[in-house]
Amino acid sequence: MAATNGKKSLLQVLGEKGKIKREVAVEAMREQQANPGKALENILVEKGVPEADVFESKADILQVPFFDGSEFKPDPEALGLLPEDLQKRYNAVPVILNGKKLTVAMANPRDVFIIDEMRQKTGCDIEPVLTAPSHMELLRNASSSNGNGASPEATETSGVNAEIEELLGNLAPVEVDPNKKKGDRPGEEESTERETNLSQAAAMTQSDTAEGAALADEAPIIRIVNTILMYAIRDGASDIHIEPQRKGVRVRYRIDGVLHEQMKVPQYVLNPLVSRIKIMADLNIAERRVPQDGRIHVKMQDNDFDLRVSTCLCQFGEKVVLRILDKSSVLIGLDKLGLYPETQEILEDVCAQPNGMFLISGPTGSGKTTTLYSALNVINSIEKNTMTVEDPVEYQLPGLSQVNVNRKAGLTFANALRSFLRQDPDIIMIGETRDLETAEIAVQAALTGHLVLTTIHTNDAPSIATRLVDMGVEPFLIAASMVAGLAQRLTRKICPDCKEEYVPQRELLLRFGFDPKLNPDVKFYHGRGCDNCRQTGYRGRLGVYEMMRVNEEIAEMIVRRAPLSEVKEAAKANGMHTMQEDGFRKCRDGLTTIEEVMRVVFTAGH
Repeated sequence: MAATNGKKSLLQVLGEKGKIKREVAVEAMREQQANPGKALENILVEKGVPEADVFESKADILQVPFFDGSEFKPDPEALGLLPEDLQKRYNAVPVILNGKKLTVAMANPRDVFIIDEMRQKTGCDIEPVLTAPSHMELLRNASSSNGNGASPEATETSGVNAEIEELLGNLAPVEVDPNKKKGDRPGEEESTERETNLSQAAAMTQSDTAEGAALADEAPIIRIVNTILMYAIRDGASDIHIEPQRKGVRVRYRIDGVLHEQMKVPQYVLNPLVSRIKIMADLNIAERRVPQDGRIHVKMQDNDFDLRVSTCLCQFGEKVVLRILDKSSVLIGLDKLGLYPETQEILEDVCAQPNGMFLISGPTGSGKTTTLYSALNVINSIEKNTMTVEDPVEYQLPGLSQVNVNRKAGLTFANALRSFLRQDPDIIMIGETRDLETAEIAVQAALTGHLVLTTIHTNDAPSIATRLVDMGVEPFLIAASMVAGLAQRLTRKICPDCKEEYVPQRELLLRFGFDPKLNPDVKFYHGRGCDNCRQTGYRGRLGVYEMMRVNEEIAEMIVRRAPLSEVKEAAKANGMHTMQEDGFRKCRDGLTTIEEVMRVVFTAGH
């Protein structure tokens, strides 16, 4: 097969072949931008593009042959080389045997790990070919009707990472007898129906816990957990979600702020998997009813990582979320955060103040902690006493006195701050200002000669003062102590390996106050999708910022509780660029896309 240029996108190849109409391509592109985790080929098939055309074009991009399995019956001799359970594990069907050459129809013909395993198991040279999902199903049915030694108990986990699948074969489910009752033991009276049900439920819980604890120390489950962590760190994931469902357990990675499904494992793996993670995080493996939080320290790829572990009992079992904290990420410097020079200059000037309060706002996962630590890393010195109180301490920085909140022991943000004021601090960092008591002590610290840095949850920078007033802090204290507020979001960067010029929708540009008809020379870019960015068109993230300095006019507005719209207009007159403006500037500079800024910045009413 003559392969086309591997750098072309699927839509481009289909267009060159005349297999897709322009309006369908535009609709598919918009839907994928709205649903980044959904495969483009699935979207195209749903919109009526023939499946064979879509996957034949994908084969051109992957530079492998396309195999039409719609009316093909696999060679029985070829099928006999690979049992049906391995075909399901690899999501592959052998179709033709020619001497020592075995042609295998695969869902992912570029998976070298699976190809190597099939080569070892069959003793043949493997020629991988791509086939459409419906064709794969027909080939599988032909394989089953042929009868090639398949196991009727083969696990339905097609598409699962090959390493995990191999380990699952060594981890058999343990049978649990939930029917044992008190009355089964000699000398005991028969329990009532209610007592029997309770004892059965307790027996099942105890059995599940015992089973999970026993299997958690076995080599296969240890390797499964290590493999999940290794791939997450390798792919640059920020979070790992292990989610029990009605059939099986789904594992998803959050990469560049978007969740992607990585694998599925059988339901019987859940208990030992969760127990193993709990053991690593020093949590109570017998407690499943209430949420637990813990921490795991790992060293991979010559870097240290801290994993924040959170468990929560859901409908089908315990869900586990692991937040991956790369200690090196907070030392990247202010110049690597995506701040424009004028914003960075204001931030550095604020951090150089001898006293006052600087607040950073944004939702969870918007990079507030990274910005705080990057600022602390700049201003921290041997001449200054810097103390932090966090829940929990996410990164350890040399030279800082860091305190971890411990509510069970009575150590709250407020209690820690009171202690700090007797420790002769110069700089105080508060992980989050979430209640009136903490806010009042922070304000008092800022008014008594300390520089206070903290985070708060608001939509934008002008809303920070309003949020403090809502908490109950007196407006005149806010005006006297607050020196600046920074709002931020994280937007995905265009992949540099597949970056190309494109024309955004005019309606989207108009929402930013930009008319392309009046500015025809301005160019915009996006990523067409490649192997390096998992076909998403994005790789890495950068911040979108909104910095508000508090001058006399804004301070006066805070005192008289002026409407938020007035505060925002005064801040803009004082030089503040909104997040929408900052994001659009990054689009014009070719750093991100209009659609991505819309996704993370715009909310209803904007």
